Amino acid sequence: MTSSNTNEAEEIVGGQLAAYNARDIDAFMAYWHDDALYYEHPATLLAEGAAAIRQRHEIRFAEPLLFGQLLTRVSVGNLVVDREVVRRTFAGGVGTVDVIAIYEVSDGKIAKAWFKLGTPKLDTVTDH
Repeated sequence: MTSSNTNEAEEIVGGQLAAYNARDIDAFMAYWHDDALYYEHPATLLAEGAAAIRQRHEIRFAEPLLFGQLLTRVSVGNLVVDREVVRRTFAGGVGTVDVIAIYEVSDGKIAKAWFKLGTPKLDTVTDH
């Protein structure tokens, strides 16, 4: 693929991350194919189709501190790999989790995505 295709794939993935950080579900979903597949790496299907992906993220977008900080982005052709640290509200409290996200872009939208999450690290609270 040409570098323009690589740039297009990166722009699409970057746009969905910006919509994720804005917690704008409609803008976020505009980057996903109607029949997109969403996996826990390597092969556990978590959501099939835009409606299921939307449902997962409506819950997540309710978290007021949700934010994905991009550390690194690399791409080859229509595959984009992001390394992120995501701030979330977990069952045990607020913290961060390391994430590797792999996106396959097709026809201008995300067709497949795989996510590998590290162990959540809860913020520590100290009394002064």
